[in-house]
Amino acid sequence: MPHPPAHLLRTGHALLMATHPGPAAAVTALAAGLCRSAHLPRARAVAVVGAVGSGQLLIGWSNDLIDVRRDRLTDRLDKPVARGEVSPRAVARAAAGACALNLVASRALGGRAALTQLATVASGLAHNLGVKGTWASPAPYAIAFGLLPSVVTLALPQPALAPRATTVGAALLGVGAHLVNALPDLEDDRATGVPGLPHRLGEGVSRLLVGSTLAASSFVLALDRRPLGRAERTVLAASLALAGAAARDRGRGRGALAAVVGIAAIDLALLGASLTEETDA
Repeated sequence: MPHPPAHLLRTGHALLMATHPGPAAAVTALAAGLCRSAHLPRARAVAVVGAVGSGQLLIGWSNDLIDVRRDRLTDRLDKPVARGEVSPRAVARAAAGACALNLVASRALGGRAALTQLATVASGLAHNLGVKGTWASPAPYAIAFGLLPSVVTLALPQPALAPRATTVGAALLGVGAHLVNALPDLEDDRATGVPGLPHRLGEGVSRLLVGSTLAASSFVLALDRRPLGRAERTVLAASLALAGAAARDRGRGRGALAAVVGIAAIDLALLGASLTEETDA
């Protein structure tokens, strides 16, 4: 079998990197984990993962298309479109394909689940189109993360909204994710006129909010599980310790990032446990 031409491999790699693969994979994996926790039937679970994954592709590609001029001004080495590794036309075509796949997969979920899933994608696109440059920059993340558990529960044979505490905890996790995502690019964003909430608050306050917001999400999810047992108390103590570590790390080292990853892992486990209890009830 002949090997693909080198330029096709380069284009494919550039397209992959333009999706923001780390966050896209993390959100898609979160959706898959929630499907498993909720005991979603296999066909519906595949549709949820397909809808969430294609939505993440659309959001990532649209971000690089919309920001290409800004990324060139700041010489972003991690943006393939800005570096000329892949053409805007190719990315636009890929985004159109992801949009079509997202509509098909979302439709397979049924009425309310489909609308909820499309709302998460619309929130991500709104962020790319300008909300990220306002005081409300965390709102699209909060909406998208907060709605994700309900995408799963509304796709169940007996559809229902996710529990309120699950929604609030997931929304707080989304706010924390926005802050983590924005911190490395504060200077570049200021230079090109994108003053979102983290930029207006400053790096110091934003770093404090990273730990406190993610810890708050863990507290909301854990405190909803009454009575509090040893496991819940351990989770709360671990979240508080990690939040303190994130707040004390004033630099751009690995300490704050490790703390954020730890709190996020706790949140994911609690979200899954919450959906498991809800569907088993």
